[in-house]
Amino acid sequence: MIAVVVPAYNEAASIGATLEALARQTDHGFRLVVVDNASTDDTAGVVRRFAATAPFPVEIVTEDEPGAGTAADTGFRHAIATGATLLARTDADCLPAPDWVATLRTYIGNGFELVCGRSVPRRDERPSWAERHVFPAAVRLAALYGRYRKSHRTPEFRTPYVLVHGHNLALTADLYQRCGGTAREALEDGSEDVTLLNRARRETDRIARAEDLVVEASLRRLRAWGARRTLLWYWDRRWRPPTSLQVHVR
Repeated sequence: MIAVVVPAYNEAASIGATLEALARQTDHGFRLVVVDNASTDDTAGVVRRFAATAPFPVEIVTEDEPGAGTAADTGFRHAIATGATLLARTDADCLPAPDWVATLRTYIGNGFELVCGRSVPRRDERPSWAERHVFPAAVRLAALYGRYRKSHRTPEFRTPYVLVHGHNLALTADLYQRCGGTAREALEDGSEDVTLLNRARRETDRIARAEDLVVEASLRRLRAWGARRTLLWYWDRRWRPPTSLQVHVR
């Protein structure tokens, strides 16, 4: 059984498009777990209205402790406790490609335990040439640095580092439990997706970077902070907004 987990904090304005993208999947053999991370808007209401006609089961789980990693972990563990054997994650401002579920199912069926997909800019946000090409190239260059970073190449790791996005990954429930899962930490304290990847790399060599597993991601953080600050944010949080509230770009 596949569970798609979507952490959401004050995403009433954007989660509808994400839900519609999931409804357009060619494979509806999954259930959706939306984790309402103490939203103060109508995020949960949007999800409930969608659930009334959704082509798959929809559940809402509440997590009051802030943090995308904390919310994701709550959703993953709820899914496992209720029978999920395969876990996938995207975010409430993202648009998975129509074959997203079918593609990740194929990778796991071929023996991979963790699949890290590709992120591209949302087309409906009309990305500029630089947003479509220059910034993604900088992200890949940073990932290349991560691959050869000394701390990512120690003997404990069973497979090389790969580029990972928290809004586009899938893994088995068994691996999730073996490796300890997603870090329950505030968003400004660390990259929960990298932590999960490195925890998994200590447990298995069956990890794939899947260029054909595609999710369109929002440009709102890049546009709010600029390229330099955004890259520094992703690079071990070397830049952070002045306050915790400003971490959550809306």
